[in-house]
Amino acid sequence: MKKLFLMGCLLSFAVVLFSCSSTPKVTRVAEDEQIDLSGSWNDTDSKLVADEMIADSVAKPWLQDFMMKKQNKPRIIVGTILNKSDEHINTETFTKDLEIALLNTGKATFVASKDQREEIRSERMDQADFSDPATVKKFGKEFGADYMLKGQINTITDAAGKTTLKYYQTELELIDIETNEKVWIGQKKIKKVVGKSKYKA
Repeated sequence: MKKLFLMGCLLSFAVVLFSCSSTPKVTRVAEDEQIDLSGSWNDTDSKLVADEMIADSVAKPWLQDFMMKKQNKPRIIVGTILNKSDEHINTETFTKDLEIALLNTGKATFVASKDQREEIRSERMDQADFSDPATVKKFGKEFGADYMLKGQINTITDAAGKTTLKYYQTELELIDIETNEKVWIGQKKIKKVVGKSKYKA
C-alpha cells in the first residue's frame, strides 16, 4: 500500500513539475519598443521603412506640381507590394504602415482598395433594395485615384560560421494612373548582422 501511495505521490509531483515547466513566460512591452529576436524583418523594420520612404516621397517635386495644377491633394491607391525575399513578410501590415505614414503627412488621401470597393459597392446595392430612399448612397460618386503606389521587398543573405548578414532592399514606385508615368521611385536599405561578429548590428 505504501508503495502504491509513494508512486502516486511521485506521479502527481511529476505532473505538477511538467505543468510548471511548460508554462510560457509572458512579458508585456511598449508597442514602440524595438525588439529583434531572429534578425528577420519585423514590425520595427516595417514602420521604419514606411515612415522614411513616405517622408521622401512627399518631399519630391511631383506633389507640388500636382497641387499647383489640380488645386487639391492627390488621391492614392496602394497596389501590389511583392515579397521577393527569402522569408515570410506580411505585406498587408507593411501596406497599412505606408497608408498611415502618408495620411499622417496630411498631404494626400487614400482611395479604398479593390477588395474594399467591391464590399462597399455590395453595401450600396443592399441599400438600394432595403434602406430608406432618403438615406441610400448613390452609385457613380466614387473618387478615382490619381496615383498607384506599388513596390517590392528583396533580400540578400550572406553567412559565415555563426554570423549571418541580412540585407533588405525595399523599392516603391508612384505611378500616374492616367498616363502610366512614374512620378517617384524610392529605395530603402536595411542591413542586419545576426550572431557573433566584430561589427555591431
